[in-house]
Amino acid sequence: MQETVASDSSKGVSAQKRFPKKMREIPDSYFLPRRSLSFNLTFFGACIAGGIGAGMLLQKWINKKVAEDGGVIYEFD
Repeated sequence: MQETVASDSSKGVSAQKRFPKKMREIPDSYFLPRRSLSFNLTFFGACIAGGIGAGMLLQKWINKKVAEDGGVIYEFD
């Protein structure tokens, strides 16, 4: 009879509750704060429009330089 008590007590020691490890909180966004949809559309639309405008100015400047050189882009000596 003592054996059953001893085995029951040994089982109780091994079956201790384990607390879960602390969960790491992962933020929703690492680099940019969340903004509204209208702000994002306006901001990124302006960035895209600025890039298109810069490309058009660059193309115009290149065409002007090519016209000044007589229309030859590359000369091989």
